[in-house]
Amino acid sequence: MTRGLLEGSTTLVVGGATGIGRGVVERFVAEGSRVVVVDVDTAPLGGIARDLPRDVVVLAGDATEPAVAGMAVSRAVEDFGGVDTLVCCAGRFDFHTPIGSLSIEELSAGFDEIYAVNVKSMLLAVHAALPELRRRRGSVVLTVSSSAYHPDGAGVLYGSSKYAVRGLVAHLARELAPEVRVNGVAPGGTAGTRLAGLSALGERRTVDDVPGRGERLAAGNLLGRAALPADHAGAYLYLAAPDLSAFVTGAVVNSDGGRGEPIGGSMDHATSAGVPAAGVPTGGVPATRGARGRWSTR
Repeated sequence: MTRGLLEGSTTLVVGGATGIGRGVVERFVAEGSRVVVVDVDTAPLGGIARDLPRDVVVLAGDATEPAVAGMAVSRAVEDFGGVDTLVCCAGRFDFHTPIGSLSIEELSAGFDEIYAVNVKSMLLAVHAALPELRRRRGSVVLTVSSSAYHPDGAGVLYGSSKYAVRGLVAHLARELAPEVRVNGVAPGGTAGTRLAGLSALGERRTVDDVPGRGERLAAGNLLGRAALPADHAGAYLYLAAPDLSAFVTGAVVNSDGGRGEPIGGSMDHATSAGVPAAGVPTGGVPATRGARGRWSTR
């Protein structure tokens, strides 16, 4: 029998109940890793516990709370002996909300929420797992976004938070070397992620609730189809598996279907999240844009 690339290892996945995180959990389990999943969304955690093998532990908790990160690491140590890989996938989206449309109170509350989920949760998880990661010479894989490269695919809150995550990859890779490798994956827009809006702005939708999103995703990359969570899982696997990436740190793998490249001589206006930007109607997209025009978000 072929040995899995992660055979005998333990992975902690923060934000692993749905979407890209769930895709990572399923792929890592298939490659032989034992997995601890922590997520604030309790309903899908039950599905993971039911559908996946016994070597998967699920924990309900808000990853923006310091105690939750510590609890997840403690559970990984108690059940599986440690943490070899930390994967962070928790996120919130701003639905392209322009700064000028927000009151000062909404701006402050929205900033606090999105940076807590998209950035702070990662720092808390890294801090909690660091002793184990150093002990086992492990790795960290953070979820960046194509919005960390192209600012026209999100509002200023989401986009800047993902630029911050890109910065975390660079800074943590330098700080934690040589014991711990730190890398990132920057997915383009993905169907089935259930990426939710900001409760601070009264948003109750996920990106998949936007009409016509699949068509816009397919139109916005060179491969001509909407990505699914499983399409990105291999990039996470590559960065986690020592046999594949032992000399890779401080890197970000762009898993976006070539979304930033010209399509047919001019870039379609489809955002990589498939969520229309301000001024773009949900029923269609404008016909033209300069050849280097770009849209992005996870």
